[in-house]
Amino acid sequence: MDNNTHIQKLKRSTLRDQIYDSLKSGIVTLQFSPGQKLSDAELAVQFGVSRTPVREALKRLEDEGLIQSFAGSITRVAPLNETEATQTLVIVAALHALVARTSVPMLTNEHILRLEATNLRLLQALEMKDSEQAIQEDDAFHAIFVQAAANPEIEAVLERITPKLRRLELARFSSQCELSAVSEHEAIIMACREVNADAVAALTEQNWHSLGRMFSL
Repeated sequence: MDNNTHIQKLKRSTLRDQIYDSLKSGIVTLQFSPGQKLSDAELAVQFGVSRTPVREALKRLEDEGLIQSFAGSITRVAPLNETEATQTLVIVAALHALVARTSVPMLTNEHILRLEATNLRLLQALEMKDSEQAIQEDDAFHAIFVQAAANPEIEAVLERITPKLRRLELARFSSQCELSAVSEHEAIIMACREVNADAVAALTEQNWHSLGRMFSL
């Protein structure tokens, strides 16, 4: 396995969670290539820990479908799967629509300003063709609704399944396709200002389904 320079030795106590977060980030951002083999022994050396927290983190990632384990102690990053991502998109879009609908009554002017600022940063990232930053800003935009809705059960599900979409989105990123998200976000913000929960929900679901255009590129 190639040496991964983005991995740093850990010092704090929550090793399993930190390793999980680091590996998950590397997988979603394609620093670990789809199909790349992973060795718990080598990862343990790179993180500066024993193999136990690495194995625990890998098991969690396997449960989330981001890595695969096979007989003979072979572990690899899961390949990109358009069918799986398309099926996941239906769930993610529906959950975000629900979150958007329930969050509208709780939105304040501060929330609206944050939505506008985040959408501006998204536009800037797209103009710079910075795919990782653009996806981070898109996540940040929708996270404002998730936080306002304050439903930890939905939040946990989204955190678990959304990375399956983001991996494929990053692999097939098109700044031209993503530019439409900015105008879609503007429509969502306008509906928020009008306190139109039905419109916010419908526009949010439509915004997520627009990702499907890139999955077939």
